Parts: sequence; structure tokens; C-alpha cells
Amino acid sequence: MIRIKRAYEKAERADGTRILVDRLWPRGVSKATIKIDGWEKEIAPSTALRKWFGHDPKRWSEFKKRYKAELRTHKAELAALKARERGKALTLVYGAKDPKHNHALVLKETLEHLA
Repeated sequence: MIRIKRAYEKAERADGTRILVDRLWPRGVSKATIKIDGWEKEIAPSTALRKWFGHDPKRWSEFKKRYKAELRTHKAELAALKARERGKALTLVYGAKDPKHNHALVLKETLEHLA
């Protein structure tokens, strides 16, 4: 089971393995409070894509296409992340404010479609 959760939400036992999937460390969050098991910044959107998107919902559809194209170049990293889910919960931790328009949703969808 793959879940997503904001870095600002309290970690819970049900989260299972918690992986930060942002390229940048979330503002105002200490390493002690975030309680992550890993940080996969390589599979986060590129800096250029992140800046272009700017969390603008009008650009969401195009952002998803561009991010999925970037993810296709990270097959080994995606497979390794997917392997961490086997038999337990995997929570993708992200810092964006918008729960409906963020890269963790796209990453979750991509991981769920991996065999």
C-alpha cells in the first residue's frame, strides 16, 4: 500500500516506511520531527519543472505529463522505491501545500502501475 502525506503532518506507526520525495528539505521541519526512513530527491521533479509549475493548478495536466517523462529516466530508482513497499505500507512524504496538485500524487500513481 502506497500513501502520501505532508511533511508537516504527524508521523504515525501506520505510515510504515516513510520516504521524503522532495528535492528540497521542507521549510521549518527538523530531522527529528519528520521521522523519515530515506530521502529520494533524485526522483523529485527537476528544479526547472518545479519552478515552471509553481503549484499553479492551471498547469497541473501539463506538469503531470512532464513529470512522468522525467520519471521514465529513473527506472532503477523507481524499482528500488517500489521494492520498499512489498508487504508493508510505504508513505511518500512531501512538502507542498496543495493536497490535490503535487508531485507525490504523480509519483504514487507511477509506482502503483509498476509490476
